[in-house]
Amino acid sequence: MFAVIKRMINKENESWYGPAFEAFKKNQPQFRTLKSTLTFSKDRTLFTPIEPEVMQPNLFGSPMADQNNTIYTDLANSLITMNKTVFEDKYLLKDSVRKINWKITSETRDIAGYHCRRANALVLDSVYVVAFYTDQIPVTGGPESFSGLPGMILGLAIPHENITWFATKVTDAPVTEKALTPPAKGKTTTIKQLSTTIHDGLKSRGWYSDAEIQSYLKAFLL
Repeated sequence: MFAVIKRMINKENESWYGPAFEAFKKNQPQFRTLKSTLTFSKDRTLFTPIEPEVMQPNLFGSPMADQNNTIYTDLANSLITMNKTVFEDKYLLKDSVRKINWKITSETRDIAGYHCRRANALVLDSVYVVAFYTDQIPVTGGPESFSGLPGMILGLAIPHENITWFATKVTDAPVTEKALTPPAKGKTTTIKQLSTTIHDGLKSRGWYSDAEIQSYLKAFLL
């Protein structure tokens, strides 16, 4: 949280953000931890955020510090259905699965009892991503909208955004059709239309810099 907030401070807002940031560091934890589930079968996955019993405050409103997406991926047909919460509004998007040019490395580590191999990639042209996948689970899925490796992604990091996803437990259990139902609620839109909605909405408020707007777009489009 400290790193995410620090990036939001600039010359235009530092007179207010600076003291607020110092107060935050004294009274709030450095890390914000959220939970989710990734339900999957051989060719489908459903990533679902878990509503926390006690919500840690996101006082600066950074979308990078929230879980805004419920994502269903049809791996067999390379289709994705996304429910995104943007400024308290829900949007429903359907698109093709993002093609990621992963580069697999020799580095390995154990996650949730599984032997995993590291892969690196760039998404959205410039966002560096590190993934750890296991071929012990032969499903090409992963958290959020990340997929495309020869096994399940159990660990994912976006270092420059200070965000990680790591599996803490893998349960081997039958999965019903109902448990893999794609989201259906929200205003139907496209990635391009949603980008315009976010950009125009922030721009109209006047106090967001271009860098902040790009940060918001990145958070909602990842």
